[in-house]
Amino acid sequence: MTWNIRTGGRDRAGPDRRDLVSRVVAAQAPDVLAVQELRGFDRPGVLAGFADRVGMRPHLARTCFGQPVAVLVRPPWSTRSAGPVRRPFHHAAQRVELGTTAGPLTVLSAHLDPYCGWRRRVEAGWLAGALRRAPGELALLAGDLNTLDPGTGHADRVARLPAAYRRRHLRRDGRTVETRAVARLLAAGLVDLWTHHAGGPAQWPSASGPAEGTSAGGPARLPRAGEPADPTDVGGPVEAGLTAPTRHGGGAEFSGMRLDYLFGSPALAARLRAVRVVRGGDTEYASDHYPVVAELDLDPAPVGEP
Repeated sequence: MTWNIRTGGRDRAGPDRRDLVSRVVAAQAPDVLAVQELRGFDRPGVLAGFADRVGMRPHLARTCFGQPVAVLVRPPWSTRSAGPVRRPFHHAAQRVELGTTAGPLTVLSAHLDPYCGWRRRVEAGWLAGALRRAPGELALLAGDLNTLDPGTGHADRVARLPAAYRRRHLRRDGRTVETRAVARLLAAGLVDLWTHHAGGPAQWPSASGPAEGTSAGGPARLPRAGEPADPTDVGGPVEAGLTAPTRHGGGAEFSGMRLDYLFGSPALAARLRAVRVVRGGDTEYASDHYPVVAELDLDPAPVGEP
């Protein structure tokens, strides 16, 4: 499960949402939780207290610029190694290697730059490099990537954003939708588990992937005045996969967008049973992002095995 819990579950001038966050996690009971926007969780006892409430063991990556991220692991899953991805991310990325009966599983929890598309592209390259160095064939990248995917039409949604937020999702020409971070991950051979499960393009057919900043049907650009909205931007699995905003959790910078992703290596994608966005109940108030959960055909390695 991956989830951006928004500013550590506590707003500076609003309600404390940490009990709601804990209830959502307890209800889903994930074996592995990648969590982002952990403002204040690097203070003594905060992360440990949260981990105790949800019955998991935490591994935190601190940040110099933004907010920490973490991976939490539920016993009896065993952690073989853990540590931050040592690159100057705007936020952070945390790596955990788990033991499974099918071999080691490397999990990354990441939160990419919210403001700049070319920075997100660079950060995506760091993540792809970290997974290339991982042992074995099983790898999972989970997190808030703050960007759109190149296989879906986004023009109408981006056009609806206020100008200050629209710039975050456009390239320098002011019209081309920014999708290069996801394109870089796909070009590295990773599989978008949401589109894989929904029957969409799990990977690009060429080894080099799509041209960065393009969609499956060509360059993704905003409609000119009088042009119709992109008809692929409404209905069906596109709507089902949207992760921000929630109904009551804030998120004025979103217009109905899929920003939270689960990417897997091909070997991991072959073990995918299901993937879903968790909506309703406490999720509508706990954050401005919905959690995303994947079910995988994997079992923990027996206790004592490396």
